[in-house]
Amino acid sequence: MTNVRTSGSVAADCVPASFDGLGLHPDDLPHGLVVADDSGRVTCFNAAAARITAVRPGEALGRPLESALPLEDLDGRRWWALTDPYGGLATRIGQPERNLLLPGGRQVLVSARYIRPRPGGPVVRLVIQLRGTEARRRTERSHAELIATVAHELRSPLTSVKGFTATLLAKWERFTDDQKRLMLETVDADADRVTRLIAELLDISRIDSGRLEVRRQPVDMAAAVRRNVEARTRAGQPADRFEIKVADSLPPLWADPDKIDQVLGNLLENAVRHGEGRVTIEVSPALIKARTEGTAVTVSDEGPGIPEESMGRVFTRFWRGSKRGGTGLGLYIVKGIVEAHGGTITVGRAAKGGAQFRFTLPVGAPAFLTQG
Repeated sequence: MTNVRTSGSVAADCVPASFDGLGLHPDDLPHGLVVADDSGRVTCFNAAAARITAVRPGEALGRPLESALPLEDLDGRRWWALTDPYGGLATRIGQPERNLLLPGGRQVLVSARYIRPRPGGPVVRLVIQLRGTEARRRTERSHAELIATVAHELRSPLTSVKGFTATLLAKWERFTDDQKRLMLETVDADADRVTRLIAELLDISRIDSGRLEVRRQPVDMAAAVRRNVEARTRAGQPADRFEIKVADSLPPLWADPDKIDQVLGNLLENAVRHGEGRVTIEVSPALIKARTEGTAVTVSDEGPGIPEESMGRVFTRFWRGSKRGGTGLGLYIVKGIVEAHGGTITVGRAAKGGAQFRFTLPVGAPAFLTQG
């Protein structure tokens, strides 16, 4: 068979007919591919494998697998001698992905498939996939950052709760009723803060695993906006700082009312904390992809806005604006909630220079109402 591309990364017999038929080549694969024949000699070593191992394909092709791709487990044992793919149990079909070491101690994720002409037959080809560990390390760093952030955010309210309760228990009779009320109100507020943080962690876990549950009910978006604005004014914000604009003839919307309140609350808090001037909330009908009806909500402020270079990171974990404070998880959760509803959210610059967040939600009628 003739190879479909001139390449120093693979041997001709490494490109099967199925690859040729699809116009693919082993060098097109995103992960490393190494193939050994029935004698254990390397017949394929693609470009990704060369990049991951720092071994030139010409040095690997035709050589025994153990010398072309010397791998050790984390205990320093030679991997191919340990697993013995050609001489081991005839019932084995491969090796699951695991972390192994290249010469010099560099880590690589390796999985293998044993190709047999029939069940229990000899191994006629060994197919090995190699993956770098960069993505895993990024995930581990993200988890470590999350743990550190949570620990930091929990420490302050829990210290306050512990301090006030210990003081009240030890010296209850020494305080006036007003002093006791103040300390208990502080404890109550800090307990609410801990509860919110735990709820955020649960939301992140569900978003990351794709298990965020949406309980759809009829939602009056205009009423939800007014309710969240009233909550901000009761918390001390001046009423004239907010302006609500609601278009006529909004389509009926089915969504999770609690999660919509969570989205609106986060966006309003973000506008109040990081923005300046008046906060404008607009509710209007929208046409989503495939001309599906939906509702759009735009929240904008008159502050300095978000720098252009930061807009791509706004919905990532731990992003914070110019003013510190908060966990930096709110907008990440907002994006996850909106997308769980089948909607989209964007960030841009408002007409008066501040930040502008706009999310759209499809009508989203429950399935039992659309079935005839």
